[in-house]
Formats: sequence, structure tokens, C-alpha cells
Amino acid sequence: MSSKSTPQQFNASTVNEIAIKVEHVSKKYCKSLKRSMLYGVEDIGRNMAGLSSHSDRLRKNEFWALNDISFDVKRGETLGIIGPNGAGKTTLLKMLNGIFWPDKGKITVRGRVGALIEVGAGFHPLLTGRENVYINAAILGMTKAEVDEKFDYIVEFADIGDFLDTPVKFYSSGMFVRLGFAVAVHCKPDILLVDEVLAVGDKDFQIKCYQKIHAIKKRRTTILLVAHNEYTIREQTERCLYINNGTLKFVGPSEEAISLYIKEMLESKTRKFIAQGNGKAQLPKKAEIVSLKFVDRDSHQISFIESGQELNIVLECIIREELRLPVFGINFYDNSGFMYCANSDYENVTFKKIPLGQIKIKITIPHFHLPTNNYFCSTIIAEESVENLIDWQNMTSMFVVGRARNARGSIKLPTKWEMERV
Repeated sequence: MSSKSTPQQFNASTVNEIAIKVEHVSKKYCKSLKRSMLYGVEDIGRNMAGLSSHSDRLRKNEFWALNDISFDVKRGETLGIIGPNGAGKTTLLKMLNGIFWPDKGKITVRGRVGALIEVGAGFHPLLTGRENVYINAAILGMTKAEVDEKFDYIVEFADIGDFLDTPVKFYSSGMFVRLGFAVAVHCKPDILLVDEVLAVGDKDFQIKCYQKIHAIKKRRTTILLVAHNEYTIREQTERCLYINNGTLKFVGPSEEAISLYIKEMLESKTRKFIAQGNGKAQLPKKAEIVSLKFVDRDSHQISFIESGQELNIVLECIIREELRLPVFGINFYDNSGFMYCANSDYENVTFKKIPLGQIKIKITIPHFHLPTNNYFCSTIIAEESVENLIDWQNMTSMFVVGRARNARGSIKLPTKWEMERV
């Protein structure tokens, strides 16, 4: 185990499928700025004298931001990272990007790294957006010729209008994100580190980011994606790290990581998350969700059924441009998290050609056996796969499932009874 190890390149003998390897990595911080500066001078002095800085020990006011983290990421894999604020997620990405050194352990990476870790990171406030594009791209390893070739695409993606030649200190946080993300994704990195970018900016920009990440994944780019949004992690990743208080609590299937995370969060935080997950994009897009309705067999709108009854879901959409293999879906959540998903892609339902204009998608569930509860619903339209979002309405509807008649619990399941003479 090496101390203060910067991210290193794999040698030729390393298995090509491993892009990132993190081995027993720890990072500590000091709560006191004055003491932090004092410790820094002390450590430099000890290193100059050829002595150990004892980086594996905690001194007064120090704490482990990350403690004994180990995992690896395969080439072409998209790995999610979840956890509450202050868990250590951004610290981990900064170490993978070489901004910080670990105090203990070793980090090894293979390939060009592109990172968007903080809003406007690497931008000089007195330089214009145009100048910062070239500087930021150079930091990410692009040559001037490469930037010249891709400059128009970067500017078009960022969509900052007439502010391209304005000093970036006058930019809003949303403009910072759009420009920084545009540069990062156009440098064609082997490894892309993304920290909460999809949670910033308006809904249309978020959807554009989803679509771009979908295209990047097709190139077998390795992606580490930090997000608090459970939908993002579920649909963009198959494997996920759950970090809390600097400790790796779980690494494995994303669904299991999300369930554990939600289970460990306070109920008040879960309610707040559900209440805040609202909003609707305003600008025109290829397709848009107009409404979500629940109806009975006579097409009368309802907001309540008994568990086990038939449920009919009607999704009204506007199709403005032809979609290639469109995907429609609806998710149900209760206060503990994700409960059920009806999705055309998962159920192998193919819509090859859809007419332009307003359409209705009807989903019939003969026996809706979710337990008695209040459920919040999210809906999506995607193209080709659930990852490539076109429109997304998060937690915009509520539906109530009541106890079934003759039930002696939260649900009533259909049964078949037989008797035989023995």
C-alpha cells in the first residue's frame, strides 16, 4: 500500500478491461483552516527531511473524508456513485482526476480523463467563454487543432447565445455548467467523471445531457456518474457505489444500492425528495408528455382503486418529430422508494411508427397488486432505450391503492383451491 499516490497509468501487462482501480484509498481533511495550514507546513518540512508525514494518522481537528475505499471499474462501464451530501463523493472524483492525493492507498487509471466536477472548475473569471473553451479543453488534453474542429459543436451544445465573448464572471451557474459540460463531453475522453451536472440547469438541458451521455456510452467510454436523482442512477448505470460518512457501504447492482440508500435515509428526507421532484420543461422538443390519467373500464378518470383490481393507465403525448423506436414508461414510488415500473422497453413492446400529433398510450394491468398506500408517479418518453430521454415528468401525479375487500392484509392475491380424495 503506497502513501500519497497520484492516479497512475496501467502498464502494458494490465488487463485491458480494467479502466480504474482504487485500492484501500483514504483522504483526510481538517476542520480548522489555521490548523490545516500548520499541518501542511509541518508535512512539507518532514518530507523535505526525508521523514514520514504520518498521513495514516488523524491529528487534532482532522477527520476521514474517505476511509479505506476499494473498487474497480471496467472499460466501457457506467458506474453510479450515490450518498448524502458530505458523504465523500466529490472528494473521490477529485482524487480520480488527480486534483487531490490520497493520504493512504493507491489509485490507478487507464486513458484520458475528462471531468466536470464543479460548476466552472478550471475557468478563469476574467477571460471570455471563447477563451475558456480553449483553456479548459487544453487541460483535458485536447490540441488547438482538435478544439478548432469541434468549436462550433461545443458552442452549439452550450447554447449560451451572445455571451460567448463575455467574461465568464458574468455567467449564471447554469451557463457555467452548459459551457463546462460541452467542453468535457467533446474532448472524447476514455474516462468521464460527472458530478451532479444533470441536476443543474433547466429540464431541457438535463435531457440534452442524458442524450449526450447515451451517445458517449455507445463509444465504450467509462463513466463515473455522481447523482442524487434515483432515476438517473437506475437508468444510466447497472452498478453503483453507495458512500456514507466517508465509508463504502455497498458496491454492486444499482437497484440494490438505491434500495439500501433509501432505507438508511430519514423518512423526512425521503418526503422532501419526493415533494421537490417536480417541474416540466417549457421549450419544444421532439415529443412531450401532456398528461397522465388513471381510468376505469368505462374510461371514467379515477384516483383510487382497491389492491388487485384492474388498472388502466392513459398517457397522453404530443409527437412533434418522428421517433426511432420510442419507449414509454411509468414508475410508481411510495415513501420508501421505487416500487413498480411499467415500461414498453422492459416488456418488449415495440412501437415502430407513431403518427405526428397528439396520441394516447393505454396500459392495462389486469390485477394491480401493489400494497395499500399513496403512490407518486413518474413518466418518461425515450428513444431507442430508456437511457436516451426525450421527456420526463418526475413525481407529478399521485395515486391511491386501498385495501382489497375480504383481504386480511395490505394486499389480496388471487388463489386457486382444490381438494382431492387421498
